[in-house]
Amino acid sequence: MWYGQFFHTLDNKERIILPAKLRDKIKNLKKKKFFLTRGLDNCLFLFDQARWEQVEQKLNEIPFTKKESRAFNRLLFSGAQEIDLDTQGRITLPGYLKEVAKIERDVVIVGVGDRIEIWAKNVWAMFCDGSQDKFEEIAENLFE
Repeated sequence: MWYGQFFHTLDNKERIILPAKLRDKIKNLKKKKFFLTRGLDNCLFLFDQARWEQVEQKLNEIPFTKKESRAFNRLLFSGAQEIDLDTQGRITLPGYLKEVAKIERDVVIVGVGDRIEIWAKNVWAMFCDGSQDKFEEIAENLFE
């Protein structure tokens, strides 16, 4: 499981370094491959291979005859890339995914349980500002 919030900056080669706390968890993974794709709410989703395989399986169980299923699968899978971490724990963000997430330079890396999210710092700030006041209300609705 992935947790925490970390602030980083893209380097001149369009890379971000994953925080040390996350890299430590990666050392314990059996499969060290990752998949990066467009996420929801203007962020990117980074899945480890085991979780990505679960997501693939679940999405493949939804009938392709449903219009929403086709649209979602097209967007998620067409945006997906297999990502390798270099020896220093860096990943390169493809230009088209940077555009999707409105990432220019400053990013926030967020552990969200089963995935890592990568946000443009300003977009993350707007999300937090818009959601913080509703946090208790959301909790009540989800955990009744």
